Amino acid sequence: MTDRVYPSSKPNGTTPATAATTTNGTTKPPPFPAAKSQLYNPTRQRYRPQPKHRHRRSCLCLCCFWSILLLTALLLLAAIASAAVYVLYSPHRPTFTVSALRISQFKVSTTSDDTTHLTSLLNLTISAKNPNKKLTFFYDPITITSMSNQVTIANGSFPSFTSNPKNTTLIRSSLSSSSQIVDVDSVTSLKSDLKKKTGLPLKILVDTKVRVKMEGLKSKKVGIRITCDGIHGQAPKGKSPSIASTSDAKCKVDLRIKIWKWTF
Repeated sequence: MTDRVYPSSKPNGTTPATAATTTNGTTKPPPFPAAKSQLYNPTRQRYRPQPKHRHRRSCLCLCCFWSILLLTALLLLAAIASAAVYVLYSPHRPTFTVSALRISQFKVSTTSDDTTHLTSLLNLTISAKNPNKKLTFFYDPITITSMSNQVTIANGSFPSFTSNPKNTTLIRSSLSSSSQIVDVDSVTSLKSDLKKKTGLPLKILVDTKVRVKMEGLKSKKVGIRITCDGIHGQAPKGKSPSIASTSDAKCKVDLRIKIWKWTF
């Protein structure tokens, strides 16, 4: 009798963990490790990237710092340049003086319709002096107005001219008004001043634009107003003109804009 050899129920080279299981003739695949999604802990908070507020704040602070530093440096350079110009050229503003004022005609008349008219003629001489050694002033055409207590007496003009260094220019102009209508309050004020010993208080307003040249450098045109007050005059008697008193006259120069590159 021969012995029969039966095959083992466990295949060679297999282990219980790796062998496939058979159920009712169906082979099931071996189990695989759990996926990462299955390892998620519901109690663990999800990662959220933090906003970069600190980085933005640091960049903004750096920008502000450099902007302020740059502005400070520019202001410092401008101050140094202005100081250098002042030391080298010693700029001064031009001076104006009323040399003479003659009143050839001054008449206040009332018509039949109770309208008051003013007719006047004044001859004015103003000296414009440039006290600088290296600065030249270029003046545009000038408009001149004569006033007394806010009442316009006469108007005139003068053509453009150049004021060279250490030079004096005489501005001669005839100011006039013809049948200018004057209100009642102005007429009362004028007649009251004419009765005074000192006569009419007069003010001269000169408006123009000026440009400054310093060697090869020229500034932009800027508006200026010269105001001369302290003048008194009487109405002429007969054909002879009346000479106004200008001994106490003082003139000042004002810029017509708030900011200007030049300082006289």
